Amino acid sequence: MNHQDHVRLLSKGIAQPGGVWADLGAGDGAFTLALAELIGETGTIYAVDRNQSALRHLARAMQERFPQVALHSLVGDFDRPLELPALDGIVMTNSLHFIRNKEGTLAHIRSYLKPEGRLLMVEYNSDQGNPWVPYPFSYATWAQLSRESGFQHTELLATHPSRFLREIYSAVSWSDS
Repeated sequence: MNHQDHVRLLSKGIAQPGGVWADLGAGDGAFTLALAELIGETGTIYAVDRNQSALRHLARAMQERFPQVALHSLVGDFDRPLELPALDGIVMTNSLHFIRNKEGTLAHIRSYLKPEGRLLMVEYNSDQGNPWVPYPFSYATWAQLSRESGFQHTELLATHPSRFLREIYSAVSWSDS
């Protein structure tokens, strides 16, 4: 996948530029860069990852490509409490599949969102894991899990073929108002 594929997977879930967003499990930031393009120079992004080296790489890439977007790097684990402001949106790309029992984590993540905030999920469209992707979840499973975790509505945004587990999907879930 390239940058435009990342942008396409997220674009229908971002209604307008700006806002305060977090990328939980940002890694070296492929989707953080897509988010930066979509929210533009009035936006702020909190990139969260356990890997400080990956976050440094992301900070350099952001400075080169989107220097006007405010980026705050936070070394941490999204499965534990984080110091974040109230968020307009959260992006999680291929990160929640490392958590076996997702319900508690999702309740915690939902608490970061402002009323009517949105969670953009990008995940492999499979319920069968492997050693590298231990607990993936299909879109059908995500729609049910997000509802059980207190999200109001979930919508499939896009799909993209993948050499790894056949397909990736993106979806948006809204927090309650």
